[in-house]
Amino acid sequence: MQFKWNYEPPTPEQQKAANELGEKLSISPVLASLLIRRGITTESAAKRYFRPQLADLINPFLMKDMDAAVDRLNDAMGRKERILVYGDYDVDGCTAVALVYKFLRQYYSNIDYYIPDRYDEGYGVSQKGINYAKETGVKLIIILDCGIKAVQEITYAKSIGIDFIICDHHVPDEEMPPAVAILNPKRKDDTFPFKELCGCGVGFKFMQAFAKNNGIPFSRLIPLLDFCAVSIAADLVSVVDENRILAFHGLKQLNQNPSIGLKAIIDVCGLNGREISMSDIIFKIGPRINASGRMENGKETVDLLVERDFNQALKAAKHIDEYNEQRKDVDRQMTEEANQIVARLENQKHQSSIVLYDENWKKGVIGIVASRLTEIYFRPTVVLTRDENLATGSARSVAGFDIYSAIKSCRDLLLNFGGHTYAAGLTLRWDDIQEFRNRFQKYVEEHIEPEQTEAILDIDAKIDFKDITKRLHSDLKKFAPFGPDNPKPLFCTEDVYDFGTSKVVGREQEHIKLELVDSRSNNVMNGIAFGQSASARYIKSKRSFDIAYTIEDNVFKRGAVQLQIEAIRPAEED
Repeated sequence: MQFKWNYEPPTPEQQKAANELGEKLSISPVLASLLIRRGITTESAAKRYFRPQLADLINPFLMKDMDAAVDRLNDAMGRKERILVYGDYDVDGCTAVALVYKFLRQYYSNIDYYIPDRYDEGYGVSQKGINYAKETGVKLIIILDCGIKAVQEITYAKSIGIDFIICDHHVPDEEMPPAVAILNPKRKDDTFPFKELCGCGVGFKFMQAFAKNNGIPFSRLIPLLDFCAVSIAADLVSVVDENRILAFHGLKQLNQNPSIGLKAIIDVCGLNGREISMSDIIFKIGPRINASGRMENGKETVDLLVERDFNQALKAAKHIDEYNEQRKDVDRQMTEEANQIVARLENQKHQSSIVLYDENWKKGVIGIVASRLTEIYFRPTVVLTRDENLATGSARSVAGFDIYSAIKSCRDLLLNFGGHTYAAGLTLRWDDIQEFRNRFQKYVEEHIEPEQTEAILDIDAKIDFKDITKRLHSDLKKFAPFGPDNPKPLFCTEDVYDFGTSKVVGREQEHIKLELVDSRSNNVMNGIAFGQSASARYIKSKRSFDIAYTIEDNVFKRGAVQLQIEAIRPAEED
């Protein structure tokens, strides 16, 4: 992949601020400069950034309708009403349901949970789910990670005596459902200071408020923070402010004392005995939690996440791992088919977006395929499949482009849609696909910036190998957890060359294991460049080149540092 390298050197003012901050914190100017780039300019802000405190979590009662939500839950418990915790079938929904259910079951027994079937019921609140609630005597449904657009369904529930508390983070419509409380920081009338919570995060704030109202110590919530970390990582929400605190302490919980269900998944993933990071959640834990809902039914995942017996949990985790293997096979096949369609559509090369459909594609995997195509082609992408006379689909976006607004511009063609800036779902009539494609592409063309369809590497700092010390590497770890709005620092070193021992590795000889010399300092560093074997010939030619990389632990050599090289370019290129 050809990246455009983007580096903006610090201004004299930024450099001065970095030097002053570095002296106050006793850190290198390189690290201080990274903080300044992240908008952290004072000693106190830096200390909060490096040591996120649970005491700094926002008062949950600042969220609109929180009083009403807590009052209704207290009433339900006082009247011994049956409560149903209902959620979406993805990682965010399943972890949110597990968190709320696990917390409440400590204090209340007349409670159940429900995950709709992706293939039978579709996304969000279903009539089947409401009828299940009615048949089992439910009077209150707490819905998580969905529900903000379920006006018709919640109106029906209300007519048969079932109340709803909505905990959602998707963008609301003008008309909202007749729920007794709608907890959603993205409401226009909500003044909650942090808008980027995930669905599990909103559920956590609800439980935080409930605990506060009932005199339950906050410490009882801490064991549930591992669910928040998993959800924040997998849902790719912003890792700043409130989310950073939840993710930081959630990762701590995940590494030190994970819940039984997550411990079983960690065992199955082969992550035992190592420090689990946000990327481990994204690439290993999250896909397994998702796999059940994609291939069969997400309720199996929640069964696992709330399991009390480790042996049972391990058995369930192995079963879900089998779903993940099936999912990978379907994913590969569908991505290949989608790539072939893109290759055949010559005009697609000149389009600002991709809209593909195939009636045989599996509904549970189209979101992953949309993500893959977005990564490959750097275009906002919609992938659709057939469901009788309807098309249901998933959309994924590129950095900085609001795909939700693009889909909303076609709302008169849509039977249902929802989502946020970078991911959305939609349903329309199969016969309307072509009209949708034309209008969607026209909107994208008019609103997307040219640089948003380019593969851009944002370089944080240019350094020499002599700057890469154990102290620097240790201090860089304090910048974690990483994610959107707090990316892992990306460095560039110019004019390096092969020490003579670099070689192509991997089952298909697709990676390069590097040993490099920095022309300026003559220091030698080891590195790995995944999927970049095309550059091997140039590297072995003894010509110099530039590298963009992150600084990582060498997993095969304890205490050693390794460069993970994201891009390589000849040194003469600017």
